[in-house]
Amino acid sequence: MKAIGKILIIEKIKEGVTKTKGGVMLAESQREDIRYIRAKVLHIGDEVVGVKNGDEIFYDRHAGHKIEVDNNTYNVIRLNDVVVVL
Repeated sequence: MKAIGKILIIEKIKEGVTKTKGGVMLAESQREDIRYIRAKVLHIGDEVVGVKNGDEIFYDRHAGHKIEVDNNTYNVIRLNDVVVVL
């Protein structure tokens, strides 16, 4: 699997359950107040600058799309959708 251009292939990092200030337990899918999602970069396209394979990033939750390869699900996003590189 190889990304091209300004595309990144990423894998979401599971955040699990979080607890609100009021003590309510929320699953990751219920956290609509969080706009950005943490992920690990698996492969970058040949035109990507500022991000490298293995980096952890935050990206817009509405960005990109999912692909399935060998029963594993990955996300494909554009470099423009990355907001933070850790």
